[in-house]
Amino acid sequence: MDEAWKEAVSREKDASQGPNQAQVPEVTFGIFLSGLMMEALVSLGDLENPISKKKDINLNNAKFIIDTLGMLKDKTRNNLSKDEAEGLEAVLYDLRTRFVGKKKL
Repeated sequence: MDEAWKEAVSREKDASQGPNQAQVPEVTFGIFLSGLMMEALVSLGDLENPISKKKDINLNNAKFIIDTLGMLKDKTRNNLSKDEAEGLEAVLYDLRTRFVGKKKL
């Protein structure tokens, strides 16, 4: 019975690593930041929601993400590379500007 289980696990592993399996990108600060930015852009209605296929505005969620990025900036001060810090600052500036524009509508 133990050998059968090992063979089944081996087959599943081989099947999951087939040619159609999507390549997972390396986790970097930039990729993490990009994911949060995309989520904020969806919440701001600037990008289509991939699930609903609609551009819905959820300013509460957008504010939460922007505030989270602001907290991340504060907590990582002096611990990011120059490029990471500049990227975070640029994302925050862009999202805050978009948020203020949406609030005025």
